[in-house]
Amino acid sequence: MEKQELNIGIIGMGDMGRLYAYKLRDAGWKNVIVCDRPEMFEQLCKDLQGTGIVAVRDGHQVARRCDYVMYSIEAGNLDKVVSQYGPSHKVGSIVAGQTSVKAPEQSAFEKYLPDDVAIISCHSLHGPQVDPTGQPLVLINHRGTQQQAELVERILSSLKSRIVHMSYDEHDLVTANTQAVTHAAFLTMGTAWSQSQEYPWESGMHPGGIEMVKIYLCLRIYGAKWHVYAGLALLNPAARVQVKQYAASSTELFKLMLAGDHNKLVDRVFAARRGVFGWADDEEGHHTLISDEMLDRFDSIAQRINQEENLLPKTSKPSQSLNPPPNSHLSLLAIADCWHTLQIDPFRHLELAATPVFRMWMGVTQYLFAKPERLSKACRAAMFETQFRSDDLEFVIAARGWAQAVQFGDFEAYHKRFEMTREFFAPRLAQANRVGAEMLKEMKSSSLNP
Repeated sequence: MEKQELNIGIIGMGDMGRLYAYKLRDAGWKNVIVCDRPEMFEQLCKDLQGTGIVAVRDGHQVARRCDYVMYSIEAGNLDKVVSQYGPSHKVGSIVAGQTSVKAPEQSAFEKYLPDDVAIISCHSLHGPQVDPTGQPLVLINHRGTQQQAELVERILSSLKSRIVHMSYDEHDLVTANTQAVTHAAFLTMGTAWSQSQEYPWESGMHPGGIEMVKIYLCLRIYGAKWHVYAGLALLNPAARVQVKQYAASSTELFKLMLAGDHNKLVDRVFAARRGVFGWADDEEGHHTLISDEMLDRFDSIAQRINQEENLLPKTSKPSQSLNPPPNSHLSLLAIADCWHTLQIDPFRHLELAATPVFRMWMGVTQYLFAKPERLSKACRAAMFETQFRSDDLEFVIAARGWAQAVQFGDFEAYHKRFEMTREFFAPRLAQANRVGAEMLKEMKSSSLNP
């Protein structure tokens, strides 16, 4: 009965707003009422014609009519939009924000929403192109009754996601790690490669194995919209701390390489291994998220798509996953050092709210650290294989540049850095997105069927 009687509203019909609208409709909710910017009204009506989803001109019409309203807009614009439409929400209604950063959302809701309106917010920890089934969906009961919270769960069950209950503060701490710092690492890789004027899969220095994962996930991120990542990083106080430490870890490890202090580098890297993963120095890790067999499957996916598209040369042979050439893997050494320094438990974040990309990032880091000999080889390569030194230098410079953009809260600098790198990789992004999507699907399938 409630699916016929309840009015559900969405303010903001970008990619995620549309995903929610269609999922709600498909689940049988009969009264889904949406709006976008007023100047988009006519186009929105055309787009939704015949879908059963009702388009209205502005947020006032959504707020006045709906029992549950979701703001699905960029975190940076939320204060302005809520100040405009917040007072119009009907008495006893429930309001949510589907924003990726909750600190500004909490502030805007507390400032502009009437006291007789509940605040039970949410956040789907994946992009609009990812099937939400089984993915984490954070639910935050900030100001609502148990009965209202149960209603929201019934509504959001339409996405078939895995509900995770958090507070606003806990959400921002976890997403800083699972999203903002993870994205910063891949953004840094891309910037470093672009500054070297190198397509890494064509240089011959990065064949197979975990390098293949890093390359294609990096390009997948550059194939998305810059403002999604900017909001996650620049508006989240916890992200500033973590991105700054990631750059610091990269820099400090690189300085040990330059100093030729192999023993100190090994000591620091293995301290991170013990602190993050809990393995003794001579103990081999088991039950890792990514196996040798999975890396071979990733390589096969890339080879097949490269051949089908006829755009990139063949990648490495699958056997190179098992015996890759020496590599410092500074990006992975730095993330473990960052977690260790900040005393972050990435497995706890993996359990709570792992995004598909974070699960992959965690997987390749864990894979590198699982075998002491594999990790020792990375340290030896960092110290003695000088052909990687220029790549590592570009990585450190890029990491510090991204950290400064985040630290200063500079959206324009962030935008320019993103677009500059994106332009370099633009001819390869469509294909890379296809490879990355299939890798993520393969890992999801493997996690469901271990």
